[in-house]
Amino acid sequence: MKLLLDFLPIVLFFLTFNAAEKRADEAARLASDWFGFMVSGGVVGPKEAPVLLATVVVIAATLAQVLYLKARRQKVDTMLWVSLALVTVLGGATIYFHSEAFIKWKPTVLYWVMSAAFLLSPLLAGKNLLRILLGEQVELPEFAWKRLNWAWVLFFAFMGVLNLWVAFNFETATWVNFKLFGGMGLMFVFMLAQGFYLTRHLKVEDQ
Repeated sequence: MKLLLDFLPIVLFFLTFNAAEKRADEAARLASDWFGFMVSGGVVGPKEAPVLLATVVVIAATLAQVLYLKARRQKVDTMLWVSLALVTVLGGATIYFHSEAFIKWKPTVLYWVMSAAFLLSPLLAGKNLLRILLGEQVELPEFAWKRLNWAWVLFFAFMGVLNLWVAFNFETATWVNFKLFGGMGLMFVFMLAQGFYLTRHLKVEDQ
């Protein structure tokens, strides 16, 4: 259930963008009528409408995640708060300035925040974030925890750079597809590789 909630805003962004892109003129009229008050000049063009509508949807979906967890009296992860702040600020800028550049920066900033968290936590607080998350379920030698932590640091740093490269070197539709399928695919491959690494060291511990 949590995994579905985590990916729901990305999926909704993808679906909204693709639906609006197929009917760009209708999307522009809808965006102007309903969200014109949020836009500089009050009018949204057909080229801008798909990203603008998808951005409105992803802001609403991320806010709904937080409200859902609060209503169920469950903990809202720090990264979800960060994601909500980023999508509200950068998404709001995309809507107001008619510029998709702001929302394209959002995944990169979030990736780099996560990379910095994994990097700085052992240095500033003496805590390995990955060990905090998995330590109760998995026993590993100290060097393995450090390597895994560095792997997350480098992975998130790489993903941030990759997102910018795709966002500003390809068409917006390509970036939207990458955001869903490329980002999730790379995350799956990375976690699968991490799982093999964990298994190898768990077998050593068992022996």
